[in-house]
Amino acid sequence: MRDTLVRRDLLRLSMLGGAGLALREQITAAPRRPNIVFLLSDDQRFSTIRALNNTEIETPNLDSLARRGVAFTNAYIMGGTQSGVCVPSRSMLHTGRMLFRVPRSMVNNIYSPEIPDNAWTTFPETFRKAGYTTFGTGKWHNRPPSFARSFSTGANIFFGGMSNHLQVPVHDFDPTGEYAGKPRVGEKFSSELFSDSAVKFLNEYRNDKPFCMYVAYTAPHDPRMAPQAYRERYSPSRIALPANFLPEHPFDNGNLRGRDESLAPWPRTPEIVRQHMADYYAMITHLDGQIGRVLQALEKSGQADNTIIVFAGDNGLALGQHGLLGKQSVYDHSVHVPLLISGPGIPRNQRRDALCYLLDLFPTLCDLAGLPVPASVDGKSLATVLRDSQARTHDSLFHAYVNFQRAVRAEDWKLILYNVDGAKHTQLFDLRTDPLEKHNLADDVRQGGRIRDLTALLRGWMKTAGDPMDLDQPDWGTAALTRKGI
Repeated sequence: MRDTLVRRDLLRLSMLGGAGLALREQITAAPRRPNIVFLLSDDQRFSTIRALNNTEIETPNLDSLARRGVAFTNAYIMGGTQSGVCVPSRSMLHTGRMLFRVPRSMVNNIYSPEIPDNAWTTFPETFRKAGYTTFGTGKWHNRPPSFARSFSTGANIFFGGMSNHLQVPVHDFDPTGEYAGKPRVGEKFSSELFSDSAVKFLNEYRNDKPFCMYVAYTAPHDPRMAPQAYRERYSPSRIALPANFLPEHPFDNGNLRGRDESLAPWPRTPEIVRQHMADYYAMITHLDGQIGRVLQALEKSGQADNTIIVFAGDNGLALGQHGLLGKQSVYDHSVHVPLLISGPGIPRNQRRDALCYLLDLFPTLCDLAGLPVPASVDGKSLATVLRDSQARTHDSLFHAYVNFQRAVRAEDWKLILYNVDGAKHTQLFDLRTDPLEKHNLADDVRQGGRIRDLTALLRGWMKTAGDPMDLDQPDWGTAALTRKGI
Protein backbone atom coordinates (compact mmCIF):
# COMPACT_ATOMS: atom_id res chain seq x y z
CA MET A 1 0.00 0.00 0.00
CA ARG A 2 2.63 2.52 1.10
CA ASP A 3 4.82 2.08 -2.00
CA THR A 4 1.82 2.85 -4.20
CA LEU A 5 0.97 5.93 -2.17
CA VAL A 6 4.55 7.18 -2.26
CA ARG A 7 4.75 6.70 -6.04
CA ARG A 8 1.51 8.65 -6.43
CA ASP A 9 2.86 11.48 -4.26
CA LEU A 10 6.07 11.70 -6.31
CA LEU A 11 4.11 11.74 -9.55
CA ARG A 12 1.86 14.53 -8.32
CA LEU A 13 4.84 16.59 -7.22
CA SER A 14 6.32 16.27 -10.70
CA MET A 15 3.04 17.56 -12.18
CA LEU A 16 3.12 20.83 -10.22
CA GLY A 17 4.35 22.60 -13.32
CA GLY A 18 0.95 22.02 -14.95
CA ALA A 19 -2.22 23.26 -13.31
CA GLY A 20 -0.38 24.71 -10.32
CA LEU A 21 2.02 26.67 -12.50
CA ALA A 22 -0.88 28.00 -14.57
CA LEU A 23 -2.56 29.31 -11.42
CA ARG A 24 0.70 30.83 -10.22
CA GLU A 25 1.20 32.62 -13.54
CA GLN A 26 -2.38 33.90 -13.46
CA ILE A 27 -1.96 35.35 -9.98
CA THR A 28 1.52 36.80 -10.43
CA ALA A 29 0.55 38.44 -13.74
CA ALA A 30 -0.76 41.33 -11.61
CA PRO A 31 1.27 44.61 -11.59
CA ARG A 32 3.05 43.43 -8.44
CA ARG A 33 3.14 40.30 -6.36
CA PRO A 34 -0.05 39.61 -4.42
CA ASN A 35 -0.41 40.73 -0.83
CA ILE A 36 -1.04 38.09 1.82
CA VAL A 37 -3.50 38.37 4.70
CA PHE A 38 -3.24 35.35 6.99
CA LEU A 39 -5.89 35.04 9.73
CA LEU A 40 -5.36 32.29 12.32
CA SER A 41 -7.81 31.35 15.07
CA ASP A 42 -6.97 29.45 18.26
CA ASP A 43 -8.70 26.13 19.10
CA GLN A 44 -11.34 26.46 16.37
CA ARG A 45 -12.37 23.07 15.06
CA PHE A 46 -13.38 22.53 11.43
CA SER A 47 -17.14 22.22 12.00
CA THR A 48 -17.72 25.79 13.22
CA ILE A 49 -18.54 27.71 10.02
CA ARG A 50 -22.16 28.12 9.03
CA ALA A 51 -21.42 28.01 5.29
CA LEU A 52 -19.84 24.58 5.84
CA ASN A 53 -23.01 22.99 7.19
CA ASN A 54 -23.21 24.13 10.83
CA THR A 55 -26.62 25.81 11.03
CA GLU A 56 -26.31 26.46 14.78
CA ILE A 57 -23.52 29.03 14.50
CA GLU A 58 -23.41 32.56 13.05
CA THR A 59 -20.28 33.32 11.02
CA PRO A 60 -21.28 35.76 8.26
CA ASN A 61 -17.76 36.97 7.49
CA LEU A 62 -16.22 33.50 7.33
CA ASP A 63 -19.21 32.48 5.21
CA SER A 64 -18.35 35.33 2.85
CA LEU A 65 -14.74 34.16 2.63
CA ALA A 66 -15.95 30.65 1.80
CA ARG A 67 -18.11 32.03 -1.01
CA ARG A 68 -15.26 34.15 -2.34
CA GLY A 69 -12.75 31.33 -2.49
CA VAL A 70 -11.98 27.67 -1.83
CA ALA A 71 -12.86 25.83 1.38
CA PHE A 72 -10.69 22.80 2.17
CA THR A 73 -12.90 20.26 3.92
CA ASN A 74 -10.08 17.85 4.80
CA ALA A 75 -7.40 20.13 6.27
CA TYR A 76 -5.50 18.75 9.26
CA ILE A 77 -2.63 19.29 11.63
CA MET A 78 -0.14 16.47 12.16
CA GLY A 79 -0.73 16.45 15.91
CA GLY A 80 1.13 17.54 19.01
CA THR A 81 4.11 16.56 21.08
CA GLN A 82 2.86 18.35 24.18
CA SER A 83 -0.49 19.21 25.72
CA GLY A 84 -0.23 22.76 24.36
CA VAL A 85 -0.85 21.52 20.81
CA CYS A 86 -0.83 25.05 19.42
CA VAL A 87 2.96 25.33 19.96
CA PRO A 88 3.94 22.55 17.55
CA SER A 89 1.02 23.41 15.26
CA ARG A 90 2.30 26.96 14.78
CA SER A 91 5.88 25.74 14.50
CA MET A 92 4.87 23.43 11.65
CA LEU A 93 2.79 26.15 10.00
CA HIS A 94 5.60 28.68 9.97
CA THR A 95 8.48 26.38 9.06
CA GLY A 96 6.57 24.01 6.76
CA ARG A 97 8.26 21.13 8.55
CA MET A 98 6.70 17.95 9.91
CA LEU A 99 6.01 17.43 13.60
CA PHE A 100 9.16 15.55 14.55
CA ARG A 101 11.37 17.51 12.16
CA VAL A 102 10.98 20.71 14.16
CA PRO A 103 13.67 21.12 16.87
CA ARG A 104 12.53 19.84 20.21
CA SER A 105 13.63 19.36 23.76
CA MET A 106 12.36 16.83 26.26
CA VAL A 107 10.63 18.37 29.28
CA ASN A 108 8.94 15.98 31.70
CA ASN A 109 9.01 13.24 29.05
CA ILE A 110 7.23 15.50 26.56
CA TYR A 111 8.70 16.95 23.40
CA SER A 112 8.43 20.72 23.06
CA PRO A 113 8.94 21.78 19.43
CA GLU A 114 10.04 25.35 18.83
CA ILE A 115 11.01 27.45 15.86
CA PRO A 116 14.81 27.69 16.04
CA ASP A 117 16.35 31.12 16.50
CA ASN A 118 18.52 31.06 13.40
CA ALA A 119 17.68 28.08 11.23
CA TRP A 120 14.92 27.07 8.82
CA THR A 121 13.29 30.13 7.40
CA THR A 122 9.68 30.87 8.34
CA PHE A 123 7.06 31.68 5.75
CA PRO A 124 6.82 35.40 6.69
CA GLU A 125 10.62 35.54 6.73
CA THR A 126 10.66 34.14 3.19
CA PHE A 127 8.29 36.89 2.07
CA ARG A 128 10.32 39.51 3.94
CA LYS A 129 13.49 38.44 2.12
CA ALA A 130 11.57 38.68 -1.16
CA GLY A 131 10.84 42.37 -0.56
CA TYR A 132 7.52 42.18 1.27
CA THR A 133 6.63 44.30 4.26
CA THR A 134 5.75 41.69 6.87
CA PHE A 135 3.42 42.65 9.71
CA GLY A 136 2.56 40.48 12.70
CA THR A 137 0.07 40.87 15.53
CA GLY A 138 -1.43 38.54 18.11
CA LYS A 139 -0.26 35.21 19.43
CA TRP A 140 3.19 33.99 18.43
CA HIS A 141 3.69 31.27 21.09
CA ASN A 142 7.28 30.81 20.04
CA ARG A 143 10.32 32.71 21.17
CA PRO A 144 10.92 36.38 20.25
CA PRO A 145 13.98 35.78 18.01
CA SER A 146 11.94 33.87 15.43
CA PHE A 147 9.32 36.64 15.42
CA ALA A 148 12.01 39.29 15.01
CA ARG A 149 13.45 37.71 11.89
CA SER A 150 10.00 37.01 10.45
CA PHE A 151 8.40 40.43 10.67
CA SER A 152 9.59 43.88 9.64
CA THR A 153 6.86 45.53 11.72
CA GLY A 154 4.00 44.65 14.04
CA ALA A 155 1.90 45.64 17.03
CA ASN A 156 0.30 44.06 20.11
CA ILE A 157 2.42 40.92 20.04
CA PHE A 158 1.59 38.15 22.51
CA PHE A 159 4.39 35.68 23.15
CA GLY A 160 2.37 33.52 25.55
CA GLY A 161 -0.07 30.70 25.01
CA MET A 162 -3.30 31.68 26.74
CA SER A 163 -4.58 34.57 28.82
CA ASN A 164 -7.68 36.27 30.11
CA HIS A 165 -9.05 37.84 26.94
CA LEU A 166 -9.43 41.20 28.68
CA GLN A 167 -5.91 41.20 30.10
CA VAL A 168 -3.59 40.03 27.35
CA PRO A 169 0.10 40.77 28.04
CA VAL A 170 1.42 42.23 24.78
CA HIS A 171 4.58 43.84 23.46
CA ASP A 172 4.85 46.75 21.09
CA PHE A 173 6.98 46.04 18.04
CA ASP A 174 10.67 46.20 18.89
CA PRO A 175 12.84 46.90 15.81
CA THR A 176 15.89 45.61 17.72
CA GLY A 177 14.21 42.22 18.15
CA GLU A 178 15.12 42.10 21.83
CA TYR A 179 11.64 42.26 23.42
CA ALA A 180 13.46 42.41 26.73
CA GLY A 181 11.06 44.58 28.75
CA LYS A 182 7.93 43.50 30.54
CA PRO A 183 4.78 43.33 28.42
CA ARG A 184 1.93 45.74 29.00
CA VAL A 185 -1.69 44.65 29.42
CA GLY A 186 -3.91 45.13 26.38
CA GLU A 187 -6.87 47.40 27.02
CA LYS A 188 -9.48 45.58 24.93
CA PHE A 189 -10.88 42.13 24.35
CA SER A 190 -8.19 40.11 22.60
CA SER A 191 -9.98 39.76 19.25
CA GLU A 192 -10.66 43.50 19.16
CA LEU A 193 -7.10 44.33 20.21
CA PHE A 194 -5.49 42.32 17.42
CA SER A 195 -8.03 43.44 14.82
CA ASP A 196 -7.38 47.06 15.79
CA SER A 197 -3.70 46.51 15.00
CA ALA A 198 -4.47 44.92 11.64
CA VAL A 199 -6.96 47.65 10.68
CA LYS A 200 -4.48 50.38 11.63
CA PHE A 201 -1.79 48.76 9.50
CA LEU A 202 -4.10 48.53 6.49
CA ASN A 203 -5.41 52.08 6.93
CA GLU A 204 -1.92 53.55 7.10
CA TYR A 205 -0.05 51.40 4.58
CA ARG A 206 1.31 53.57 1.77
CA ASN A 207 4.31 51.53 0.63
CA ASP A 208 4.69 50.40 -2.97
CA LYS A 209 5.93 47.03 -1.76
CA PRO A 210 3.45 44.16 -1.29
CA PHE A 211 2.69 43.17 2.28
CA CYS A 212 2.25 39.93 4.19
CA MET A 213 0.04 40.47 7.24
CA TYR A 214 -0.27 37.75 9.90
CA VAL A 215 -3.09 38.14 12.45
CA ALA A 216 -3.07 35.38 15.09
CA TYR A 217 -6.08 35.54 17.39
CA THR A 218 -6.33 33.90 20.82
CA ALA A 219 -10.07 33.21 20.39
CA PRO A 220 -11.95 30.95 20.76
CA HIS A 221 -9.40 29.47 23.22
CA ASP A 222 -10.65 29.36 26.80
CA PRO A 223 -11.43 31.13 29.01
CA ARG A 224 -14.53 31.39 26.83
CA MET A 225 -15.75 34.79 27.95
CA ALA A 226 -17.33 36.44 24.92
CA PRO A 227 -19.05 39.80 25.46
CA GLN A 228 -22.53 39.43 26.96
CA ALA A 229 -24.33 40.38 23.74
CA TYR A 230 -22.73 37.41 22.00
CA ARG A 231 -23.34 34.98 24.86
CA GLU A 232 -27.01 35.87 24.73
CA ARG A 233 -27.22 34.66 21.13
CA TYR A 234 -26.64 31.07 22.15
CA SER A 235 -28.95 29.26 24.55
CA PRO A 236 -27.46 25.91 25.62
CA SER A 237 -30.93 24.35 25.48
CA ARG A 238 -31.10 24.99 21.74
CA ILE A 239 -27.73 23.45 20.91
CA ALA A 240 -27.65 19.83 19.82
CA LEU A 241 -25.51 17.43 21.78
CA PRO A 242 -22.73 15.91 19.63
CA ALA A 243 -23.82 12.56 18.22
CA ASN A 244 -20.60 11.02 19.54
CA PHE A 245 -21.04 12.46 23.04
CA LEU A 246 -19.86 10.22 25.88
CA PRO A 247 -19.82 10.88 29.64
CA GLU A 248 -16.24 9.57 29.77
CA HIS A 249 -13.66 8.20 27.38
CA PRO A 250 -13.81 4.37 27.36
CA PHE A 251 -10.11 3.89 28.22
CA ASP A 252 -7.03 5.84 29.28
CA ASN A 253 -5.74 7.68 26.21
CA GLY A 254 -2.81 9.19 28.10
CA ASN A 255 -4.37 12.59 28.75
CA LEU A 256 -7.66 12.02 30.57
CA ARG A 257 -6.78 14.32 33.48
CA GLY A 258 -4.86 17.03 31.67
CA ARG A 259 -5.46 20.74 32.01
CA ASP A 260 -8.09 21.01 29.25
CA GLU A 261 -9.96 17.95 30.52
CA SER A 262 -10.21 19.54 33.97
CA LEU A 263 -12.43 22.35 32.73
CA ALA A 264 -15.52 20.26 33.56
CA PRO A 265 -16.22 17.49 36.09
CA TRP A 266 -16.54 13.78 35.33
CA PRO A 267 -18.67 12.20 34.13
CA ARG A 268 -19.59 14.80 31.51
CA THR A 269 -23.26 15.68 31.41
CA PRO A 270 -25.29 16.88 28.43
CA GLU A 271 -26.02 20.16 30.23
CA ILE A 272 -22.34 20.90 30.87
CA VAL A 273 -21.33 20.08 27.30
CA ARG A 274 -24.10 22.23 25.83
CA GLN A 275 -22.98 25.16 27.98
CA HIS A 276 -19.38 24.74 26.82
CA MET A 277 -20.55 24.65 23.22
CA ALA A 278 -22.72 27.75 23.65
CA ASP A 279 -19.78 29.67 25.11
CA TYR A 280 -17.53 28.38 22.33
CA TYR A 281 -19.93 29.45 19.59
CA ALA A 282 -20.29 32.90 21.17
CA MET A 283 -16.52 33.35 21.09
CA ILE A 284 -16.39 32.34 17.42
CA THR A 285 -19.22 34.68 16.42
CA HIS A 286 -17.51 37.56 18.20
CA LEU A 287 -14.24 36.65 16.47
CA ASP A 288 -16.06 36.51 13.14
CA GLY A 289 -17.20 40.10 13.64
CA GLN A 290 -13.64 41.24 14.31
CA ILE A 291 -12.41 39.43 11.22
CA GLY A 292 -15.09 41.33 9.34
CA ARG A 293 -13.51 44.60 10.46
CA VAL A 294 -10.17 43.52 9.00
CA LEU A 295 -11.78 42.51 5.72
CA GLN A 296 -13.61 45.83 5.52
CA ALA A 297 -10.35 47.71 6.07
CA LEU A 298 -8.73 45.66 3.32
CA GLU A 299 -11.54 46.61 0.92
CA LYS A 300 -11.26 50.26 1.90
CA SER A 301 -7.50 50.20 1.32
CA GLY A 302 -8.01 49.38 -2.35
CA GLN A 303 -5.73 46.34 -2.00
CA ALA A 304 -8.37 43.61 -1.83
CA ASP A 305 -8.29 42.67 -5.51
CA ASN A 306 -4.60 41.85 -5.29
CA THR A 307 -4.65 40.10 -1.90
CA ILE A 308 -4.66 36.39 -1.09
CA ILE A 309 -6.62 35.80 2.11
CA VAL A 310 -6.08 32.68 4.21
CA PHE A 311 -8.19 31.76 7.21
CA ALA A 312 -7.25 28.72 9.29
CA GLY A 313 -7.45 27.26 12.79
CA ASP A 314 -4.40 25.94 14.61
CA ASN A 315 -6.12 22.81 16.00
CA GLY A 316 -9.52 21.45 16.89
CA LEU A 317 -11.33 20.74 20.16
CA ALA A 318 -13.48 17.90 21.49
CA LEU A 319 -16.08 19.67 23.67
CA GLY A 320 -17.85 16.51 24.77
CA GLN A 321 -17.07 14.25 21.84
CA HIS A 322 -15.73 10.84 22.92
CA GLY A 323 -16.03 12.02 26.54
CA LEU A 324 -13.24 14.58 26.01
CA LEU A 325 -13.11 18.36 26.22
CA GLY A 326 -9.67 19.31 24.91
CA LYS A 327 -7.49 18.92 21.85
CA GLN A 328 -5.05 16.32 23.17
CA SER A 329 -5.99 13.44 20.88
CA VAL A 330 -5.80 12.33 17.26
CA TYR A 331 -9.56 12.03 16.82
CA ASP A 332 -10.94 14.04 13.94
CA HIS A 333 -12.41 16.72 16.20
CA SER A 334 -8.93 17.58 17.47
CA VAL A 335 -6.77 17.41 14.33
CA HIS A 336 -9.28 18.55 11.68
CA VAL A 337 -9.20 22.33 11.14
CA PRO A 338 -10.93 24.98 9.01
CA LEU A 339 -9.06 26.30 5.97
CA LEU A 340 -10.31 28.93 3.53
CA ILE A 341 -8.27 30.51 0.73
CA SER A 342 -9.45 33.30 -1.55
CA GLY A 343 -7.86 35.90 -3.79
CA PRO A 344 -6.92 36.76 -7.35
CA GLY A 345 -7.06 33.80 -9.72
CA ILE A 346 -8.47 31.46 -7.06
CA PRO A 347 -11.83 29.81 -7.87
CA ARG A 348 -14.87 31.17 -6.06
CA ASN A 349 -17.39 29.32 -3.90
CA GLN A 350 -15.80 25.91 -4.31
CA ARG A 351 -14.91 23.03 -2.00
CA ARG A 352 -11.91 20.76 -2.04
CA ASP A 353 -11.93 17.39 -0.30
CA ALA A 354 -8.24 16.67 -0.92
CA LEU A 355 -6.29 15.68 2.18
CA CYS A 356 -3.85 18.37 3.30
CA TYR A 357 -1.89 19.72 6.26
CA LEU A 358 -1.59 23.28 7.54
CA LEU A 359 2.15 22.96 6.94
CA ASP A 360 1.31 22.78 3.21
CA LEU A 361 0.37 26.47 3.34
CA PHE A 362 4.01 27.62 3.36
CA PRO A 363 4.84 26.20 -0.10
CA THR A 364 1.34 27.05 -1.36
CA LEU A 365 1.76 30.74 -0.59
CA CYS A 366 5.23 30.71 -2.13
CA ASP A 367 3.81 29.20 -5.31
CA LEU A 368 0.95 31.67 -5.48
CA ALA A 369 3.34 34.59 -5.04
CA GLY A 370 5.91 33.22 -7.48
CA LEU A 371 8.58 32.71 -4.79
CA PRO A 372 10.94 29.73 -4.56
CA VAL A 373 10.14 27.27 -1.80
CA PRO A 374 13.00 26.88 0.71
CA ALA A 375 14.64 23.46 0.65
CA SER A 376 13.91 23.00 4.35
CA VAL A 377 10.13 22.84 3.75
CA ASP A 378 8.43 19.43 3.99
CA GLY A 379 4.95 20.60 3.00
CA LYS A 380 3.43 20.17 -0.45
CA SER A 381 1.95 23.02 -2.42
CA LEU A 382 -1.83 23.07 -2.80
CA ALA A 383 -1.69 25.32 -5.87
CA THR A 384 -2.71 22.46 -8.13
CA VAL A 385 -5.60 21.52 -5.83
CA LEU A 386 -6.88 25.09 -5.82
CA ARG A 387 -7.31 24.95 -9.58
CA ASP A 388 -8.34 21.32 -10.04
CA SER A 389 -10.95 19.73 -7.75
CA GLN A 390 -9.68 16.26 -8.67
CA ALA A 391 -6.03 16.96 -7.85
CA ARG A 392 -4.38 15.36 -4.82
CA THR A 393 -1.13 16.04 -3.00
CA HIS A 394 -1.51 13.46 -0.20
CA ASP A 395 -2.98 9.98 -0.36
CA SER A 396 -2.53 9.47 3.37
CA LEU A 397 -2.01 11.44 6.57
CA PHE A 398 -0.08 10.75 9.76
CA HIS A 399 -1.03 11.98 13.23
CA ALA A 400 0.65 11.75 16.63
CA TYR A 401 0.06 12.90 20.16
CA VAL A 402 2.99 12.89 22.60
CA ASN A 403 4.42 9.38 23.12
CA PHE A 404 1.22 7.36 23.40
CA GLN A 405 -1.05 7.98 20.41
CA ARG A 406 -0.29 7.33 16.74
CA ALA A 407 -2.67 7.32 13.78
CA VAL A 408 -2.70 7.03 10.02
CA ARG A 409 -5.44 7.77 7.51
CA ALA A 410 -5.53 6.33 4.00
CA GLU A 411 -8.51 7.43 1.93
CA ASP A 412 -11.51 6.89 4.22
CA TRP A 413 -9.91 4.48 6.67
CA LYS A 414 -8.23 5.58 9.89
CA LEU A 415 -6.18 3.50 12.31
CA ILE A 416 -5.34 4.74 15.82
CA LEU A 417 -2.90 2.96 18.13
CA TYR A 418 -2.53 3.73 21.85
CA ASN A 419 0.19 2.68 24.30
CA VAL A 420 -0.30 4.15 27.78
CA ASP A 421 1.91 2.64 30.48
CA GLY A 422 1.94 -0.62 28.56
CA ALA A 423 -1.82 -0.74 28.01
CA LYS A 424 -2.43 -0.95 24.26
CA HIS A 425 -5.62 -0.21 22.34
CA THR A 426 -6.44 -0.23 18.64
CA GLN A 427 -9.20 1.67 16.88
CA LEU A 428 -10.22 1.37 13.23
CA PHE A 429 -12.80 3.69 11.69
CA ASP A 430 -14.45 3.84 8.30
CA LEU A 431 -14.76 7.62 7.93
CA ARG A 432 -16.98 7.33 4.88
CA THR A 433 -19.82 5.81 6.90
CA ASP A 434 -18.66 6.89 10.35
CA PRO A 435 -17.17 10.42 10.20
CA LEU A 436 -17.69 10.92 13.94
CA GLU A 437 -15.55 7.86 14.75
CA LYS A 438 -18.22 6.15 16.85
CA HIS A 439 -17.86 2.54 15.69
CA ASN A 440 -14.54 0.84 16.30
CA LEU A 441 -14.03 -1.95 13.75
CA ALA A 442 -10.68 -3.16 15.09
CA ASP A 443 -12.17 -6.37 16.52
CA ASP A 444 -13.83 -7.34 13.25
CA VAL A 445 -11.86 -10.34 11.97
CA ARG A 446 -12.60 -9.26 8.42
CA GLN A 447 -10.48 -6.15 8.98
CA GLY A 448 -7.27 -7.98 9.93
CA GLY A 449 -5.60 -7.42 6.57
CA ARG A 450 -6.57 -3.77 6.51
CA ILE A 451 -5.12 -3.23 9.99
CA ARG A 452 -1.85 -4.87 8.91
CA ASP A 453 -1.64 -2.67 5.80
CA LEU A 454 -2.42 0.49 7.71
CA THR A 455 0.09 -0.41 10.41
CA ALA A 456 2.75 -0.84 7.74
CA LEU A 457 1.80 2.54 6.29
CA LEU A 458 1.98 4.05 9.77
CA ARG A 459 5.49 2.66 10.27
CA GLY A 460 6.56 4.19 6.98
CA TRP A 461 5.11 7.56 7.94
CA MET A 462 6.82 7.46 11.35
CA LYS A 463 10.18 6.86 9.70
CA THR A 464 9.63 9.61 7.11
CA ALA A 465 8.47 12.09 9.75
CA GLY A 466 11.40 11.37 12.06
CA ASP A 467 9.17 9.99 14.83
CA PRO A 468 11.47 8.56 17.57
CA MET A 469 8.85 6.06 18.76
CA ASP A 470 9.23 2.39 17.88
CA LEU A 471 6.02 0.35 17.64
CA ASP A 472 7.99 -2.85 18.27
CA GLN A 473 9.09 -1.76 21.74
CA PRO A 474 6.79 -2.51 24.72
CA ASP A 475 6.71 1.18 25.62
CA TRP A 476 7.31 2.33 22.03
CA GLY A 477 10.82 3.31 23.15
CA THR A 478 9.84 6.01 25.63
CA ALA A 479 12.13 4.72 28.38
CA ALA A 480 15.16 4.66 26.07
CA LEU A 481 14.51 8.21 24.92
CA THR A 482 14.18 9.38 28.52
CA ARG A 483 17.55 7.83 29.39
CA LYS A 484 19.11 9.68 26.47
CA GLY A 485 17.56 12.92 27.60
CA ILE A 486 15.84 13.44 24.25
